Amino acid sequence: MARMSRFYITTPIFYVNGDPHLGTAYAAINADAFARWHRLLGDEVLFLTGTDEHGLKIQQSADEHGISPQAWVDQTASRFMSAWQELAISFDDFIRTTQDRHHRTVQKFLTAIYENGYIEKGYYIGLYCVACEAYYEESELLDGNRCPIHERPVSEMSEENYFFKLSAFTEKLIELYESGKIKVAPEFRVNEVLGFLRQGLKDISITRTSISWGVQVPWDEQHVFYVWYDALINYLTAISYGDDEARFAKWWPAVHHLLGKDIIRFHAVWWPAMCLAAGIDPPSQLLVSGWLLVDGAKMSKSSENQIDPLSVVRELSADALRYYLLASTSFGSDGDVSLDRLRASYNADLANDLGNLVSRTVALIVQKLGGMTPPTPVRDERINPLIDILLEGVAAWNEFRPNAALGAAMGMVRFSNSLLEEYEPWRRPAEDAGSIWCLGTIREALRLAAALLSPAIPNASSGVLSRLGWQELGPLEWSAGGEVRELVRAQPLFPRLAKEGR
Repeated sequence: MARMSRFYITTPIFYVNGDPHLGTAYAAINADAFARWHRLLGDEVLFLTGTDEHGLKIQQSADEHGISPQAWVDQTASRFMSAWQELAISFDDFIRTTQDRHHRTVQKFLTAIYENGYIEKGYYIGLYCVACEAYYEESELLDGNRCPIHERPVSEMSEENYFFKLSAFTEKLIELYESGKIKVAPEFRVNEVLGFLRQGLKDISITRTSISWGVQVPWDEQHVFYVWYDALINYLTAISYGDDEARFAKWWPAVHHLLGKDIIRFHAVWWPAMCLAAGIDPPSQLLVSGWLLVDGAKMSKSSENQIDPLSVVRELSADALRYYLLASTSFGSDGDVSLDRLRASYNADLANDLGNLVSRTVALIVQKLGGMTPPTPVRDERINPLIDILLEGVAAWNEFRPNAALGAAMGMVRFSNSLLEEYEPWRRPAEDAGSIWCLGTIREALRLAAALLSPAIPNASSGVLSRLGWQELGPLEWSAGGEVRELVRAQPLFPRLAKEGR
């Protein structure tokens, strides 16, 4: 993948009708890891996340709690911000769709579509899932007229609406995906999008008159914009669409939208068509994640199989959770997770392999070299396997394959462990050249492994560096020599759990 000097990445904005769960945390952690990786490369990064705060569900929940919709979303949105801070999500902007800046952008953007002739008034009768805030065709529903996502009965709704002429963009969207102008990762999702497009697109309702909690239509005060059209436009709000032309041009359309596979239709069909209708380019790439499953079932706010991410953070650490989710799932595919496997991963990879190697290396440098760090050896054929693994890890991060990148990092750790067992510096005299070469090699390998691991475990990666006398990550290449530092023994990075299943 070609290097980029600028990297704009977004999460879906999360619906604030419940607390964050592991599924929403998974999306935020993946996006955060990609943002951290591009910062490490030296790119200028804009990482956007936020909360979706309009729609019928919000109005109903606020009514049930006897408070205003704004008071309700203020409470729930704050829980997302707090959770992302505990999970070390390094966002640059946190957008809330109730912010004035967002209302202005929605009205400007959809007015442009209206003035371009792609919005007209009509009357809609359709099958609607309140939980999805989406209409479905009867052919898309499960038996019993149930939503395919939430498996709840849908409702027939009818009202006067404004319609977006989505059907006008069928052929253009097909051309954009077939030509690769809009990229999709993983690539097999492109066929899913094209299959949907080739069935033909119908015009879709974009406003509501039955609710008032939303962004008002500027040309018709009786209507508010349908929540999905409001929500998608957040990606433009953050880069000052309609307010700052230079800032908008700086970041658009080279954006990478990270989203779950259940909302691919909105992002891969509706959103690029809306952009074309407004006279701007469509987004450049969609990064489509799979679902987190527990015993084969999707985890969601509405199910009973939730895992509270913050309870895991408080038991172990944010790094432990982040590592497990990124290392144990292949981005784009569904991944089955469990607390028992998380604890086993913590003990095996983080405590035994990484943490133990750091502790042993520091202890040997203190014991054999008086704590003074050995120089990093000049690269030779013995080091080439480490370099090959490093390059695999760099390529994997660049290609949005975090599990492969972390696998490469742990490969460097295990290769280093094998060097330790081969050279046995604890059996050699302090001045032995082989011992000094071994410890210098492992110290540099751990620096580079920490670089590959840092998007996933930023706090622990800093701990690896500080324990081994590095003040910063440094270049992503083998760097012979280096300043001498004095090391001291430190507490283990990852204390081993006494019982994995506790």
